[in-house]
Amino acid sequence: MLLKLIYDITYQLALLMPRCGGRCFERNMAINMDKAQGKTGVSGSTLKIIAVACMLIDHTAAVLLGHILVDNGIYSVADFSFEYMQELIQASSIGWVYFAYQVMRRIIGRMAFPIYCFLLIEGFEKTKNRLKYAGRLFVFALISEIPFDLAQNGEAFYPYYQNVFFTLFIGLVMVWLMEKIERRCQNLIFRLTLWAAVFLAASVLAELIYCDYGAHGTIAIALLYLFRKNKLEQMIAGCIAFLWEITAPFAFVFIALYNGKRGIRLKYFFYIFYPAHLLVLYLLTWIL
Repeated sequence: MLLKLIYDITYQLALLMPRCGGRCFERNMAINMDKAQGKTGVSGSTLKIIAVACMLIDHTAAVLLGHILVDNGIYSVADFSFEYMQELIQASSIGWVYFAYQVMRRIIGRMAFPIYCFLLIEGFEKTKNRLKYAGRLFVFALISEIPFDLAQNGEAFYPYYQNVFFTLFIGLVMVWLMEKIERRCQNLIFRLTLWAAVFLAASVLAELIYCDYGAHGTIAIALLYLFRKNKLEQMIAGCIAFLWEITAPFAFVFIALYNGKRGIRLKYFFYIFYPAHLLVLYLLTWIL
């Protein structure tokens, strides 16, 4: 299939190049890529499953492995250098737990949030009812807060760290306002000024209520929205937005394969899974 795809693209380029030059080359290249992704690629539901798997691995490390490390006297996981991990491994078997923690969180887990941000923009563009979409995010932000606080901090109420649904909700409201400004404001300078004000307000709010990812999340969502009309530019902007987390940009490898299709209908599964898995992980800490 890959060879056929390469052959089709090469054949089309050979036909088009002599007749219409660089612009036709770019246009038809994009058309061929879209057709190829439509036939293959991954659907929105597949992307969600990938994000859920990465998130589960991340949270399993944070909650369960983190609990094991604390029980063994390791209270800081900030040092992820190979030298330090090698010292721990040589000292005791807990070093392997520390190594697994770093791999699960720093490498695999970091790919979940970029996919969620991308899918948020896709959902915003394609949903039939944005008010209901925003409402679902807010309701599940409230539902998820106690399981999130229990899993992350061992307390039913912890005001200094809020779950990622709040970040996504703030991001959705932000891009919704940005779209309204874009439609109603013709003056470019005035539009950019209003966009900056909305973005700043969203970022400050995310930081003030201690959302997961904070202003980093609103920056990523804003960039993915602004460059949404060009897939390549959107992916580049997304990678730049997540450069502060070295492995997070690898999520855009999966996003590049997105074929624009919904896939299987499991809408509420992904909402329910978030608080449910956090609660299960918290309960497992009592068993270990």
